[in-house]
Amino acid sequence: MARGRKRKAGRRHPCGKLVRASVGETQRDAVATVLQARQRHYGVTAKQARDVRLGTALGRLSFAGKIAADQYAAGEMYGEIVARNRAVMGLPMDQPRSVTGLLINEGIFGGSAPDHDPALVEKVRRRAAAAMMMLRTADADAPGAVDRKPSTLVHAVVCHEVDAANWPAADIVNLGHGLDALVRLFGDRRDSS
Repeated sequence: MARGRKRKAGRRHPCGKLVRASVGETQRDAVATVLQARQRHYGVTAKQARDVRLGTALGRLSFAGKIAADQYAAGEMYGEIVARNRAVMGLPMDQPRSVTGLLINEGIFGGSAPDHDPALVEKVRRRAAAAMMMLRTADADAPGAVDRKPSTLVHAVVCHEVDAANWPAADIVNLGHGLDALVRLFGDRRDSS
């Protein structure tokens, strides 16, 4: 008669411990879940679901062909500039992605602002000001002045991830007008550097 409890069946390490089954989801499983969700939600094929542009509201407009590739690139650059400006100036994020981000933004815990180089602060501030000024210029000469302004539309799609799939044609035209203004601004900067 054996003493103690019965030995559990399964693979073992050389030391005798049981090999634990992986508890968490693997990266392949997570990617497969995302791809399946994109196929269901956006009605695309498995190959199309791998397109990176489907991950953002601006990218989905580019994927659908409602904006051009250079407009998409300019919108992405505008988003980076606005996010960097908020971080360097010590402003809270537009949309905290988690409860921790919200608590840090409200100053409840963590989130001490680092001291940035004054030259970096000035450079970031100037780039953000130039982008915002270009969008205000686009507001002034927008073709459809009765609808929402291009600056509002660009900021909503790029910074707040507002889904623009069902927007009226006039709003898409104004969004394109604002993105064209950013293309001109960033195109000039790329040519000069």
